[in-house]
Amino acid sequence: MFAPVYFDHNATTPLDPRVLDAMLPYLREQFGNASSRHEYGRAARRAIDEARQRVAYAVGAHPTEVVFTSGGSEANNLFLKGVAACVAPCTVAISVIEHPCVREPAKQLQRIGWKLREIAVDENCRVAGADFLAACEEKPALVSVMLANNETGVVQDVAALAAQAGSARAWFHTDAVQAFGKRRIDFRALNAAGVHALTLSAHKLGGPKGAGALVVDKRVELQPLIAGGGHERGLRSGTENVAAIVGFGLAAELATAQLDTRSRQLEALRTELEEGLVAQGATVFACAAERLPNTSYFAFAGIDGETLVGKLDRAGFAVAAGAACSSANPEPSRVLLAMAVPSALARGAVRISLGVDNGAAQVGDFLAALNTTILQLKGLRALTS
Repeated sequence: MFAPVYFDHNATTPLDPRVLDAMLPYLREQFGNASSRHEYGRAARRAIDEARQRVAYAVGAHPTEVVFTSGGSEANNLFLKGVAACVAPCTVAISVIEHPCVREPAKQLQRIGWKLREIAVDENCRVAGADFLAACEEKPALVSVMLANNETGVVQDVAALAAQAGSARAWFHTDAVQAFGKRRIDFRALNAAGVHALTLSAHKLGGPKGAGALVVDKRVELQPLIAGGGHERGLRSGTENVAAIVGFGLAAELATAQLDTRSRQLEALRTELEEGLVAQGATVFACAAERLPNTSYFAFAGIDGETLVGKLDRAGFAVAAGAACSSANPEPSRVLLAMAVPSALARGAVRISLGVDNGAAQVGDFLAALNTTILQLKGLRALTS
C-alpha cells in the first residue's frame, strides 16, 4: 500500500500504539456503562475518573473543571452557546482568525440578537492590540481568542489579553486545541490572569478522534447543549465513550511527559525545512511571530496551493492547503487575508505540520521533491502563458 510521508499533524495525528492498547479493554471485556451500579459500570466510572485526572494534570487544572465532550468543536459550542443562554444578548468578541467551530456559533448568536465583533490581527497573525482594546471598550459578555492558530501556528498571549479584558467583566475563552501537546498549558495561571475556559481535543496529540474537553472555571454558568441524564455535572448528557476518554487521558499524559524535548526537536526540524523553502523562493508566513514548533505555512508566487498539494501527494508527501476543516473551500485562507496577504499569494498557501515521527531525512527528501515539482509547474505555466 502506498503511504505518503505524513506532514499534516495539525489536521490529526496517528493514534499512539500505547493509547490503543489502553483503549482496547474498554472496547471488549470492560464494556460497562459508567452509570451502572454493578462492577462493570463501576470499572467504567473508575476509568473515566482516572482519565479526567490525567487530562486535568496535563493542563494544570482540577479534575472537577474538566467536562468531556465529543471533541473541540462541541466544547467550543458548549462554551459560547452555553454562556449566551444564561445572559442577556450582548456582544461576543472573537479574533478574526478563529476556527469555524468558534466563528460559526458566534454567527448563530448574531442571528438571535447578539452583536458579533471580530478583532483584527497584524501581518504576523497576532491579535492587534489597539483593536482588541477597542473591542473591550464595547463591553462584550463573551471573548474568545485561540491560543495557537491552526494554519500559521502563531501563538497568542492570551493571559495578557485576558488581563486587558478584565475591565469588561467578560467571560474569556481560548481554543487551545492546536496548542495542547505542543506547548505547556497551565490553566491555573491562565485562570488567575482572567481566562475562564479552554478547549482541548484528543486527536491532535496521539489520542482518538471523538474525544475532547472543555476546561472551565466552575463560577461560569453554562446551559448544556445536550440535555438528558445529567452526565458531566449536567453539562453534557449522554452515555460516555469510555474507550475514547481513556485514550484521551493517556494521550494527554504521554504528550506532556516529554514535551520540552520534542518541542526542541520539532523546532530544529522546522528551521531546516524553512531554510530550504526560503532557498527555493518561498514566502513563509508569520515567521517573525512566536509559533508552534511544528508548523510552517508558505507559498510560492504564481503556484496554486491545491495543485501543489496534489502533486506532492503523488510524489509521496501528505501536506495541506490551509486548514483541513476548510479544504473543500476554494477561496483563499481567511487567516492569510486577515493578515493582509495578497489574494493571489494566499491562494498558493501550503501548510506543513510536523510530528514526532518525522525526521531530517524526510525533510530533505521533501525539499528535493518540492524543488522538482515547482520547476515542473513553472515550466507548465510558461508554456501556457
